[in-house]
Amino acid sequence: MILVTGGLGMIGAHTARALVDLGHEVVITGHRRTDVPSFLAGKVAVETLDVTDRDEFLALGKRYAITDIVHLAGSIPGDDPVAYFRTDLTGLLNALDAARAWGVRRFAVASSIGNYIGRPEIPWHEGLALPDADLPLLIIAFKKAVEPLTVHSLQDTGIQPILLRIGSTWGPLMDPESPFNPMPPYVSAILRGDKPPPLYADDGGDFCYAPDSGRAIALLTTTETLRHRIYNVSSGRPATNRELVEAVQANIPGLDLDLLPGRQSGPGEDPYLDITRLTEDTGFTPDFDPAKAVADYISWRTDNAR
Repeated sequence: MILVTGGLGMIGAHTARALVDLGHEVVITGHRRTDVPSFLAGKVAVETLDVTDRDEFLALGKRYAITDIVHLAGSIPGDDPVAYFRTDLTGLLNALDAARAWGVRRFAVASSIGNYIGRPEIPWHEGLALPDADLPLLIIAFKKAVEPLTVHSLQDTGIQPILLRIGSTWGPLMDPESPFNPMPPYVSAILRGDKPPPLYADDGGDFCYAPDSGRAIALLTTTETLRHRIYNVSSGRPATNRELVEAVQANIPGLDLDLLPGRQSGPGEDPYLDITRLTEDTGFTPDFDPAKAVADYISWRTDNAR
């Protein structure tokens, strides 16, 4: 059985769905959220778990024969960075403790596209040395620290660490007013009957739809042999706001939507992730281009609040 912590979040739920589709038994954990999405109902075991509670975390191993862990649980930073780091570091260390106690085969953990911030090369690939750069968000700072902590914690255990540098993922279950991706709030405004504020046509960059992200992580968890421990998780292509807005108009005819010319920050190119390593080792190719992703998301949001 495969454990997915944070399995009621956007990426976790889609990872669990992909694992089930691949024929695996899955147990997912949630803490603050308890609602199970329709596409997982009756297909996975669900446990309410605060990952910072070590005893409760380890107790999962008494109820399930867990063979692999995908650790995606995380919190949202507040005003106190130390409190945030303490919470998510405690959860990570408890997950690593569990992995060692249970002798799992593979431990996959969420890292971030933000690790590459400061590299001028585009696209970003796993062979790039990570720069010493100012990072815009506490979440990115923590994800950058996750990688060496995980590798050293599992050294000489026989457990294979897989570091998931997850790209700009969006889709069903994302916060509909998320500040991290323009499309959920854009679609939310339209579904409310409002006109969304105009986006810059050529802004964009890395693009991955949540079902594709989940399937990539599922393949990295279950593929028999992996040659690396660091993998970019994304679609391997950039997308622009122009493409996404045109897809919205194609799915909801008659909308009067505005686009601002160019890029907000001026001429240039937005970064995106190279997924050659992911494709070569797992056979992954994305199912969703921007047009298909927008169509699927609008259909989902018609019947779902997030």
